[in-house]
Amino acid sequence: MANPKRKISKSKRDKRRAPWMRRLTAPSFSECPNCGEVKLPHHACPKCGYYKGQKIFEAEE
Repeated sequence: MANPKRKISKSKRDKRRAPWMRRLTAPSFSECPNCGEVKLPHHACPKCGYYKGQKIFEAEE
């Protein structure tokens, strides 16, 4: 069976054991360049349906 070549530091170990810390920060938002609505980054705008200047889907109103 394989053995680790280096000791894993306490910092690395504790970061792995604390996934709840990622949930403490609020998600960041960006502004849609097409309609100006607030949206999640790297997602299509739910209001207008555009992503990177291309129409992805027909938005419901």
